[in-house]
Amino acid sequence: MTAFVLPTYGLWQRDLRHFLRQRSRVIGAVGQPFVIWIFLAAGFRHSMQAAGTEYGTWLFPGVILLIALFAAIFSTISVIEDRRSGFLQGVLTSPAPRTAIVLSKMLAGTTIALAQALIFMVLLPFSGVSLTLPGFLLSMLLLAAAGMMLTALGFIMAWRMESTQGFHAVMNLLLLPLWMLSGAFFPLEGAAGWMRVIMQLNPLYYVTSLFQQTFFLGSGVEVPGAPAQALSLAVTAGLLFLLTFISLRMVEQK
Repeated sequence: MTAFVLPTYGLWQRDLRHFLRQRSRVIGAVGQPFVIWIFLAAGFRHSMQAAGTEYGTWLFPGVILLIALFAAIFSTISVIEDRRSGFLQGVLTSPAPRTAIVLSKMLAGTTIALAQALIFMVLLPFSGVSLTLPGFLLSMLLLAAAGMMLTALGFIMAWRMESTQGFHAVMNLLLLPLWMLSGAFFPLEGAAGWMRVIMQLNPLYYVTSLFQQTFFLGSGVEVPGAPAQALSLAVTAGLLFLLTFISLRMVEQK
């Protein structure tokens, strides 16, 4: 047990230190969601009045998920950097179990996502959301699951890539559209028919819907057109298991 826990803890701690030492990444990771929420909330302030809520209120949990997405990108790009420096090869040839590589990355990405989400919460009084304690605890638990899921996806992409520029391009091309069509940016209800179909085929839509419902729990804010919670929970758990399994298999086969 110690032979697994200590390497995982050491690699997790290393990733966190590496992130915190790069001040530009810390500022960008925290500042960009602030800017996105403030400008979009102000620009589309009255666009959802028919749904009984302001746009900034609706967007708030969606930006928190965007924070998790950025955390996944930034934490897994270190896989490419570690390969270039030779550190990854050293870990692979060490007695440490290879599963420690995957789990440490997933834990680091999740830790960064949760920390940044808590910082972003300073804007909660301006969001119009009356956050309840059960809603906060459940949504943070779900955010941890989403952070691990997105980090596992980022790990799968980074594991076979050699260029950080290529990784950024692929991740932006893949993850940002997934987020924009997940219901975080605008609700399913009211979207064009063909876009509704795409959103319902997007696995992240079910994760986002479940996160919104837990975040708004007890606040009186409704999530129009939300799928059944049991379905959203099943998709979320299935994605987390599948992406983690693929990540572990890839590392074991290296």
